[in-house]
Amino acid sequence: MKMKKVQLALGAVILALFAMRLGTAQDQKPAVSFFVTSQGPGSGASLGGVAGADAYCQKLATAAGAGTGNWRAYLSVSAADGKPAVNARDRIGKGPWYNAKGVKIADNVANLHSDSNNLNKETALDEKGNRVNARGDKPNKHDILTGSQPDGTAYPASPNLTCQNWTVGNADKLAGAAQVGHHDREGNSPGVSSWNSAHASRGCGQEDLKASGGDGLFYCFLAQ
Repeated sequence: MKMKKVQLALGAVILALFAMRLGTAQDQKPAVSFFVTSQGPGSGASLGGVAGADAYCQKLATAAGAGTGNWRAYLSVSAADGKPAVNARDRIGKGPWYNAKGVKIADNVANLHSDSNNLNKETALDEKGNRVNARGDKPNKHDILTGSQPDGTAYPASPNLTCQNWTVGNADKLAGAAQVGHHDREGNSPGVSSWNSAHASRGCGQEDLKASGGDGLFYCFLAQ
């Protein structure tokens, strides 16, 4: 009987140690440092420029309990009015970046812009950790605003592929278009599987973005 009590006590200690170890592992889950916006501001590609987009990333991150730090939108800006171009890849810090589930997206900027990054429809989650509608879902929302070339750099001012540097969100064709990527990396034509540079939108208005499979969403990174 005494031996049985000792065995039970030992078993309880082992279970307690295992639970502590499991809890420690869970506590060490990396903090979220990347997400796709769960929704856009609703004004097409008019985001208040990159500063407005950054503030929107910060707002969503804060609401999700991840507001600490400097959140940046992955958006490029073309040279205009005597001001130089701004590359999306230069705005987001050095990495590594993790989604809301603690899954690593990329180690660094070079890895992010390579074929070996871990960005796809299962990992490109929103700030709440939810999956974003992809190709085949209704409605499809896989178009993500970037205004960027595949290497993360800005396009020349002409053609206008940033909806006048994220300040225009109407259906006027003279406003230009927005270069978008596909967060699910899916598409039928060559090149449209790119996460950050798949094709141009049909315009800058909210309905223009929806017409080609988007909703005015964009990527947010924690610039560490």
